[in-house]
Amino acid sequence: MTAKVIDGKAFAAGIRAKVATHVARLKAENGLTPGLAVVLVGEDPASQVYVRSKGKQTVEAGMNSFEHKLDATVSESDLLALVAQLNADPAVHGILVQLPLPKHLNSDLVINAIDPAKDVDGFHISNVGLLGTGQKSMVPCTPLGSLMMLRDHLGSLSGMNAVVIGRSNIVGKPMAQLLLGDSCTVTIAHSRTKNIEAIVRQADIVVAAVGRPEMVTGDWIKPGATVIDVGINRIERDGKNVLVGDCDYDSCAAVAGAITPVPGGVGPMTIACLLANTLTACCRANGLAEPEGLTA
Repeated sequence: MTAKVIDGKAFAAGIRAKVATHVARLKAENGLTPGLAVVLVGEDPASQVYVRSKGKQTVEAGMNSFEHKLDATVSESDLLALVAQLNADPAVHGILVQLPLPKHLNSDLVINAIDPAKDVDGFHISNVGLLGTGQKSMVPCTPLGSLMMLRDHLGSLSGMNAVVIGRSNIVGKPMAQLLLGDSCTVTIAHSRTKNIEAIVRQADIVVAAVGRPEMVTGDWIKPGATVIDVGINRIERDGKNVLVGDCDYDSCAAVAGAITPVPGGVGPMTIACLLANTLTACCRANGLAEPEGLTA
C-alpha cells in the first residue's frame, strides 16, 4: 500500500479562495472589510517571516492587515494598552499576538486580555472553555486545518478511533476536542504513555503533534489509517538542514491510507484557517451568517 498524499498547499489555496470570495461579497453587500491585526514583539527571525506571510495572505484575500511591531524591551503595560486599543477598534475583527513573547512578558496574561470574539488564534481561556463544552468558539488554526483535511478525505468521522500524540494547549488538547465533537473515540497519548506503539496501532486516525522528529514509524500505523503530521522539526541529514515531521514519512506512507507531508501538509493550512477565523469573527460581530465549510 502506498498512502494518498494529502496536499496541504492545494487545500489551503482552496480555503483562501473561498475566504476571498466571501470577503468580496461582504464588501459588495454589506460595506464590510474584515481586518486582522498582528502584534510582533522583538526580532525573532522565524516570527518575522511568519508575520510577513500572514500580512501578505491577508491582503491577497481582500482583508485589511494591521501590523504592530514592538521592541523586545516593551513593557507589559504598554503591550496590554495596545491590545485594549485593538479590542476597541471596530475595523479590527481579529487580533493575533505572535508567540513566543520575550520572557519578561506574561503570555497568558496578554492572550487573555484579547477580546475572546477577536481571538482568532483560539487561545483565550474563554474560547478554550467554549470548545471544551461543545459551544461556538474561535478554534485554534492548526487543529481546525487538520480537522478540515480529515473531513475532506474521510467524510464522516463518526465512530472512528483517533489517537492524538501530544497534549499541548495549542494543538493536542483542542485537536482532541474537535475529534470528540465529530463523534470519534479519542485517546491522547504523550511522553508518559505506556505501550504507545500498541495504542497508536489501533487508530483509524493518527494526529502526531509531539515535537519529536520522526518519532512515529510505519510499524506503529494501522494499515489504511489516515495520518496527520503536525510536527515541524529541523534536523541535520547528509550534511543538510532539512524539515521533517513527527512521523517517519517513508515508512508511515508505506502502510497508511493517507498522510500529510512535511513540509506542505498541515503548515499551509494554519494561515488559511487564520484568515477563515478572521472572516468568521467579522460575520459574528455584525450578526451575519457564517461562511459554510470554514468553521468547526
